[in-house]
Amino acid sequence: MQKIIFLDLDGTLTNDEKKITPKTKDALMEIQKQGHIVALASGRPTPGMVPVAKELELEKYGGYILSFNGGKIINWKTKETVFENVMDRKYIPELLRYARQNNLGLITYDANHALVATRMDKYIAMEAMFINKIPAYMTDVVKYVNYNPNKCLFTVEPELSEYHEKILSEKFGRELGIYRSCDYFIEVVPKGIDKAASIKVLTSQLGISRENIIACGDGFNDLSMIQYAGVGVAMENAVDAVKKEADYITTSNNEDGIAKVIEKYIL
Repeated sequence: MQKIIFLDLDGTLTNDEKKITPKTKDALMEIQKQGHIVALASGRPTPGMVPVAKELELEKYGGYILSFNGGKIINWKTKETVFENVMDRKYIPELLRYARQNNLGLITYDANHALVATRMDKYIAMEAMFINKIPAYMTDVVKYVNYNPNKCLFTVEPELSEYHEKILSEKFGRELGIYRSCDYFIEVVPKGIDKAASIKVLTSQLGISRENIIACGDGFNDLSMIQYAGVGVAMENAVDAVKKEADYITTSNNEDGIAKVIEKYIL
């Protein structure tokens, strides 16, 4: 029976050095050779996921990329966008105002850059490194972004992230999706977009039943897909909320946790 495994990247598929360990890579290549599907599901923009897709040869084996936290799904073999949802750019001025009033970082994206709407900080630099892009300082992001973006991203000191997530949810939660992807990132996406929603779209198109879906993650934005999947897996390094909802807790991202999931549930 064909299975599909959805993998968060940072803290899940990749170790703390942002690399896929040899044992985990070998396991993923083996299940693809057997006809199972590998799908990468991340809050990263698409270009930030391309190196991982290439390393795992998703183009050859027919894997998928779910970028922007599921806001865009791409068949990596054909490069066809099979699903996309964007947020209305009308919200950018209000989000920027909140960032400035509360001394938060704010970025959004175009096809080639992470667009810095506020000031540079260490978390924006980290995001730029993750997504393999060069941040662009924009003096007037409100004017520059004349399209509807896939998402915006607040950067915040970890001890304040839960507080700002709550306030932002109260202000925008009826119209936008607001949640932490880690302690220092607060994602802003179209309403109704999360990893589980996109998994439902993709697996429905592929005709794969829920019991043949495995989802692995470590962060708050992985919670929905772990709850939805037939087998929801938390990494040992996952936040407690994710561990609480998981069907199985594997070893950490530094200890071949994904390889152990594959051995247990697929091989």
